[in-house]
Amino acid sequence: MTTAAIREKLFDYIKEADDNKIKNIYEIFEDQMAPAVDWSEDEEFVAELDERYRRWEQGIDKGISMDEVKASLAQLKKDRANRL
Repeated sequence: MTTAAIREKLFDYIKEADDNKIKNIYEIFEDQMAPAVDWSEDEEFVAELDERYRRWEQGIDKGISMDEVKASLAQLKKDRANRL
């Protein structure tokens, strides 16, 4: 079924649905209808990222490589498998 056909069926269903069904449908999709947040517009968040980057760049905070992350995850999986 095409998206257009699905949209038409939903439109027809909503047009005929009683108030209780409309409220239930709205609750199901409410989270999906919320506008997306653009993190780059959040000044406090961007300032925190900038500070973390500055601390990493100056050697104050240590970063870890993706290889280290992957090795750590592999070890955690292995440990978990051994416990089961």
